[in-house]
Amino acid sequence: MPTVLITGTSSGFGLVTTVELAKRGWNVIATMRDPGRRAELDRAIATANVGKLVRVEQLDVTDPQSIDKATAGFNANGQPLDAVVHNAGVAVGGAFEDLTDAHVRHVMEVNYFGVLALTQRLLPGFRAQRRGRIVIVSSESAFAGQPANSPYCASKWAVEGWAEAIAYELEPFGIEIILIEPGAYRTNIWESSPRVLPETSAYRPLLRHLELTVDTYVAKSARDPVEVAKAIGNALDAPRPRFRTAVGPTAKFMHLARGKLPSRVVRKIFSRFFALHKVRW
Repeated sequence: MPTVLITGTSSGFGLVTTVELAKRGWNVIATMRDPGRRAELDRAIATANVGKLVRVEQLDVTDPQSIDKATAGFNANGQPLDAVVHNAGVAVGGAFEDLTDAHVRHVMEVNYFGVLALTQRLLPGFRAQRRGRIVIVSSESAFAGQPANSPYCASKWAVEGWAEAIAYELEPFGIEIILIEPGAYRTNIWESSPRVLPETSAYRPLLRHLELTVDTYVAKSARDPVEVAKAIGNALDAPRPRFRTAVGPTAKFMHLARGKLPSRVVRKIFSRFFALHKVRW
């Protein structure tokens, strides 16, 4: 029975992916920064009757000691690990000029450096067993920039560039990199992410417009995150998974348009989508 470690499982994609993979027969090590927030996951596990296949552990991907503790049992001479799903992620909304250095660095520490640190800790075991799958929950934000979302976009562009590069290094050892790139889905990242909207901001008209527009779009059109969990499950179960899998209609469109449409055209599409022409400066 294969074993997978998933980060960021207290809610959102991580929670539903834990349940989906356990239902498919995977042993799941469901990790989260604060195990005190495990109640929602516990309820979902109980409802799906997969409690015997899920173990909840503490793991903060920005803390080297936490990473070492959570992965101590996985090495060439210990319990084998077949896959890792890098799901933990954060965002901050706001115009770049209004953001602090701490805002930007926190997003990069979790979404980019956290992925690198945990992967580096697991690679010796994957190499020794000559197999392993590294799944990274990226985003359609890796395809094109989005207004008031620059740190998050940058983190996803960075992690995808890194993934493309190390794929060459890991292929001889039977280790596969898989990028899952969702569009807009109903997760709590929309509510939990800080929004920086200073009263004195030169960008306040744009930020207020985006706040209302995005919230309305998410409420009406954001999709069920189980779709993403199933895409992750399918990628892990596939004999030869694709390197990239876009999930959801907007992500699939941007995936197809990537490298084909000029950046100016992409910005015009986004401007119309967000109705930026209605902003009154």
